[in-house]
Order: sequence, then C-alpha cells, then structure tokens
Amino acid sequence: MNNSLILRAENLSKSFASGNTILAILKGLQIDIRKGEMVAIVGASGIGKSTLLHILGLLENPTSGKVFYEGIDASGLKENELAKFRNEKIGFVFQFHHLLNEFTALENVMIPALIGGCKKTQAKEISDDILKSVGLAERAHHKPGELSGGEQQRVAIARALVMKPKIVLADEPTGNLDQKTGEEVFELLKKLKKEREETFVIVTHNLSLAKQADRILELKDGKLEKVGASR
Repeated sequence: MNNSLILRAENLSKSFASGNTILAILKGLQIDIRKGEMVAIVGASGIGKSTLLHILGLLENPTSGKVFYEGIDASGLKENELAKFRNEKIGFVFQFHHLLNEFTALENVMIPALIGGCKKTQAKEISDDILKSVGLAERAHHKPGELSGGEQQRVAIARALVMKPKIVLADEPTGNLDQKTGEEVFELLKKLKKEREETFVIVTHNLSLAKQADRILELKDGKLEKVGASR
C-alpha cells in the first residue's frame, strides 16, 4: 500500500437545527486516508455515517472544518469547480444503484466520462475495460431491468471507477443485497483494491465485511474511533 495521503479531514463538525435545539452530529472529527487503503466506517443507525461520507465526498458542507484532497482545500473551490472536481476525483457507490433505466450498462458507465469531456469512442473503450474488470463484459448491452441486483451494483461500481478517481466512497454498497450477493460484491471491491490500487472508504453495518478492510473506524459521539485490528 502506497503511503501518499489522498484525503484529510480536519476538525469536521456538523450540526442540524431540531426545533429549538441544535443537534451536533459530527464534533471536531479527523480522518486521514492513504492511497490503496480500504477503510470501513461503522456505527449505530442514524449516528451520521452517511452525513460524514457526503461531506468527505463534497456533496454536503460541514458546519466547520475542512476537507483536503492531496493537499487541496476543497472548501476553496467554487461551485462549478466543485462539480468538475467531484466528477474527476471522487467515485460514489450508494446502497441503491441509481442507474438510468433507459440506458444500457455500458451507457450508464460511460456517463461520467462523457460529462468529463471524453470523446464517445474513448469513453466506450474505457467503460468496456472496466465492465470486464467487474465481470460484466457479456452484460454490457443489457439495461438495468434485465440485470440482477448484484449485477446492477457491479455496474454502479464500474461507473464510479470510469474516471479513475483518487478515491471511491461507498455508502452501504451491500445493504440492498442478500448475504451471498453482498459478499460477492465486497470481494469484488477487495479485488479492485488489490489489482488496481483503488482507495475505498466504505460505510457498512455489516461487521463481518468491515473486518476484511485494512482499518475499521467507528463513528461514536461525533468522532471516529479505531476498532481493533481488522486484518
């Protein structure tokens, strides 16, 4: 595993107004993620894991604190720069695949590349290669409705990787799958980490899967605590 620092969050806080009270979800949280690392984030339901992931992915602003990508302070980016930065540098995988049903698997994977300015032929070539990496070469021209739940999530993973992002943030990527399929999807993530040196931050409620990551961090009382030795 490379030691280069991909992501650093410093003193992250996030609060929400709830009636007449202020609800503090994150309280001065710190996290460092290095290239080629797989980090699992666990914690009780409703504790703020998804909120944290959205802030790390620059989809949501913290109340205070900063997020750095390879030393770049993302809080200094303008909205149009932020959208470009997210598309190029960060891959997202969610519990629900969010594929566009009218497009084929290949076309869904191509979308971030086309948005990023790739020519169609180049986007197709890159997307074909990634679909092979996730074991779906023969399903490239099927639409989401013709794919199983596990296959749909594999397409979503391929889409997250098409721009060769610095990091992939996955929010309960196996949460909508049965146990066997979920384990297969997690094995795929581990394979991609090893073969392509991909960097993953994965929010999961599944402790048996979390234990296969390089590190487990528990979100508790607004901060992250290391959980034993994962492997």
